[in-house]
Amino acid sequence: MTALPERDQVMAMVTEAIFAGARQERACEVISLSERTLQRWQNDQDEGACDLRLARVQTPKNKLDELERRRLLAIANSPEFGHLSPSQIVPRLVDQGENVASESTFYRVLKAEKQLKHRGAERPAKPRYKPRALAAMAPGQLFSWDITYLPTQVMGIYFYLYLFMDIYSRKIVGWQVYETEISELASEVVLDICVRESIAQQQVVLHSDNGSPMKGATMLTTLQKLGVIPSFNRPACSNENPFSESLFKTLKHRPAYPRRPFESLMATRQWVGTFVHWYNEEHRHSAINFVTPAQRHAGLNGALLCKRVEVYEAAKARHPERWSGATRSWEPVTIVHLNPEKSITESDCWLAIRTQVAITIHICILTTFSLLARKALIRRCYLIHF
Repeated sequence: MTALPERDQVMAMVTEAIFAGARQERACEVISLSERTLQRWQNDQDEGACDLRLARVQTPKNKLDELERRRLLAIANSPEFGHLSPSQIVPRLVDQGENVASESTFYRVLKAEKQLKHRGAERPAKPRYKPRALAAMAPGQLFSWDITYLPTQVMGIYFYLYLFMDIYSRKIVGWQVYETEISELASEVVLDICVRESIAQQQVVLHSDNGSPMKGATMLTTLQKLGVIPSFNRPACSNENPFSESLFKTLKHRPAYPRRPFESLMATRQWVGTFVHWYNEEHRHSAINFVTPAQRHAGLNGALLCKRVEVYEAAKARHPERWSGATRSWEPVTIVHLNPEKSITESDCWLAIRTQVAITIHICILTTFSLLARKALIRRCYLIHF
C-alpha cells in the first residue's frame, strides 16, 4: 500500500514529465506504475478523499447473534467436545445433522474468549526435501512403516513398536510390540499383513527409512518372496517418511498416552491395541476429509461425505445470508502422494525475476525522490516521446 505523501510525489513527477512533453503512458511505464492506479489517485485527490481504511468499522451481515455465540461456546466446552479442536468438532456435528458454524468461526470465537491456545508439545514443522515421488489411488497400494521406542521402567531399556499403515486410507494395517529391534521380527509382521490384507505379487510398495531392521537380509528376502516392492529414504533423512512420523507424533501426544513408563510388555501391547482401535475406528483424520481410516479403507467414505453435503445445503437454504459462495467442499481425496516432486519451469523463473526487478525499481523510485532524479525522469520521458 502506497502512503498518501508518496502518492503526491509520484503524481507531481508524472505531471512534470507531461508538461515537459512526455506522454502519460510512457511516464507511468518508466516508474512501473499502472495508468489506472494513477487515475484512481488523481480522482481521490480531486474529491478530497483520504485513506479511511484504518478507521473503517463494518459489521458483517452473517455474524452470529449472541444466542448462537453462547451455543457455540457451550458446545466447544461441553464434555463431548471440550477435548477436541474445531477441526474435529465441526465434522462430528455435521455427522449428527447439525451445522453450528464453520471452523474459522469456532476459532475466532474461542480466540475472542481467550480459550484458544497451542496445545501441542512438538516444535514447529520445518520444510523438508522430498525424495522419489510415490502415489496411491486405492487401499493396498502404498504402505509406510517405522519403529518407535516406548519407555520401560528401567532407564535406557525400551519396548519397540513396529507400526505399518496404508498411506491411502491412513489405516494401521499391522503392528506389534517387541523387546528387540531386528529384521526377523519385522518380516513376521509383514508376512501377517500380506495374508490378512490379501496382498498380491507386485501390488504394494512398502516405504521406510534406512534403519537396520528395514534393510536387514531377512526383511529384504521376505519382501522379495511376497512380491512387495521396497522403498527407502536417503541416509540420515528420517523426514522423508512423514506419514509414519506423523502417526508416531499422534500416538505420543494423545491425552491418554501414559505419563509414566510402561510396566510390562503385555501392558504396552494392551495400550497400543486401544490406541489402534481409536485411530482406525473413531479418529476423524483431517487429511482424508475427516472420515475415519477404517471407513476410507472399506470404501464407506463416499456415502458419508455425500450426507455432509446434504446437511450443508440444508443449512444454506435456511440461512443463505451466511454464505457468500458455495458451501464447504466435502469431495473425497482421490490420490495421496508420498514425497511428490516439485518442478519449476523456465518461464516461472523468468516471471519471478521480472516481477522482482519491477518491484525493486518501484521501491527505489518511491524512496529516493531527489531533485536530480526528478529532472532525469523528465529528461528521459522527453527523449522517449521524441
